[in-house]
Amino acid sequence: MITISIMLATIIQALDGTIANVALPHMQGALSASTDQITWVLTSFIVAAAIATPLNGWLVDRFGLKNVFLASVAGFVIASVLCGISTSLTEIVVARMLQGVFGAALVPLSQSTLLDINPREKHGSAMAVWGMGVMIGPILGPSLGGWLTDSFSWRWVFFINVPIGALAFWGIWRYIRPTEAARRVRFDTFGFVTLSVAIGALQMLLDRGEQNDWFASGETWFELVLAALALSYFIGHTLTRPPGQSFVDFRLLRNANYVTGLLLIFIVGVVLFATRALMPTMLQGLMGYPAALAGLVTAPSGLGTMLAMLVVGRLTGKVDFRILLGTGFAITAFSLWQMTQYTLVLSQSDIVWPGVIQGIGLGLVFVPLSAATFATLSPQMRAEGTALYSLVRNIGSSIGIALVQALLIRNTQTVHASLAAHVNNANPALLDPNAGYSMAMIDHEITRQASMIAYVDDYWLMMMLTLAVIPMLLLIRPPKASSAPAPVDHAALD
Repeated sequence: MITISIMLATIIQALDGTIANVALPHMQGALSASTDQITWVLTSFIVAAAIATPLNGWLVDRFGLKNVFLASVAGFVIASVLCGISTSLTEIVVARMLQGVFGAALVPLSQSTLLDINPREKHGSAMAVWGMGVMIGPILGPSLGGWLTDSFSWRWVFFINVPIGALAFWGIWRYIRPTEAARRVRFDTFGFVTLSVAIGALQMLLDRGEQNDWFASGETWFELVLAALALSYFIGHTLTRPPGQSFVDFRLLRNANYVTGLLLIFIVGVVLFATRALMPTMLQGLMGYPAALAGLVTAPSGLGTMLAMLVVGRLTGKVDFRILLGTGFAITAFSLWQMTQYTLVLSQSDIVWPGVIQGIGLGLVFVPLSAATFATLSPQMRAEGTALYSLVRNIGSSIGIALVQALLIRNTQTVHASLAAHVNNANPALLDPNAGYSMAMIDHEITRQASMIAYVDDYWLMMMLTLAVIPMLLLIRPPKASSAPAPVDHAALD
């Protein structure tokens, strides 16, 4: 019963990482938001979760695991209701931030609880069950979100969390034994506040930069200065604190494998979440897919990831990390190359197969990357190491979504202007009175073509980023035979 209860809590958090993607176009119309503004629904959730994730250890130490678990589930469900009843962009962004804050603890707490209630010899099986629950998000999320949006309303992608969350709350309250709060960990308040301000200001700059014409706006400069000052104070404060008393232990950055792993997981976050944010809007906005069908054709990407994880789990430890990672990144780059060939005329298989291939590539990356990152890190530093690893992945995800949306809008405008320059009285095709063209029809088609080219440009960018990290694999050192097994960041799949 404990396993069922905590898996339900894991599922609602994992679902909310992908279920809202296919509903974005419907939210955009209902909330009167622009294309770049509606992505705040995604980035606000990711950033809030990134900032709140490192708090988990202190909260459990202070209040006990059961109390934190119950508060997280209850807060997540309440925030889901607030998302569903939102009537403006501001309301839903604030509610999504609350979802991210409360949801940040659900995945790591469910993982640690499963390890606590199972003997060591069953930890592998327990993590397999847990990993399957986490993978429900990318597999079921798009199709479920599309069906709920088409059959009911986009608001039900959030209301669906209420019955699942209620069952999880009851099971955790009924079956998990309370534990005494140890209260041994001192919280670095100044470090947490300065890092949070730096991340928040950077995300605001990226989210609102296009709308504010970037550095022609005083707001952009203010956000840049605020982010730089907060980050400077955070670095200075952290470097002068004794080891173990700061929010981030900089001794972690002396480990070459760990630093390389941080850079690689940052790129993975950019590519994975940016692709999942782009695809639903492209399918529904340009190609007229209903939300349910858009969800169905994007869901197989999660199946590809699950298949790859089943295979790579058996290969990790037997095959060099760098070979597995190189293969995974190469397959991911190939799938993105396939996406760069997209046009306005696509079959459903043209969408499904690149998604499956990308899922396989990323599945080959997740497990060995996590293992390689922590392979040479001392066991005493793994708790802080996993928190920073998750933080960097989430920052990469939010930056990636904001970046590709900003480039999408800018490139659409640039290409539209270039194409429209050919529409003039000197073009004989437009002078034919029998052609049946109207300027409105021509402008609509130019906009569609410009948007498609802008989407393709984003896929080219992500492909180049993926290829650029492959040479960095040479920096990873294989662990010694005596190294202890490393934790695997299954939470990267939420």
